[in-house]
Amino acid sequence: MADPVIAWSILIFGYLLPLAHVAVTPQGGPWRAPEGGRCPFSPRIGWLVLVLLLGPIGWLMFMRGRRRRAAPPDQPSTT
Repeated sequence: MADPVIAWSILIFGYLLPLAHVAVTPQGGPWRAPEGGRCPFSPRIGWLVLVLLLGPIGWLMFMRGRRRRAAPPDQPSTT
């Protein structure tokens, strides 16, 4: 009885919820690849592939990258 519950929990919390988070968050990047770029994939599609292949580790990489991008750069003192 506990084996199916554990398997479904790993599937839902390890893969489906992180994929849904990357797909709907506004900080995930654009859905379309930048004009003139050589890569046909957009940043969001790249993150979705990473989360799909790596599961929770890919989601943690996305969270770390999103936090690093969202933080304002340190301003040097002008005094």
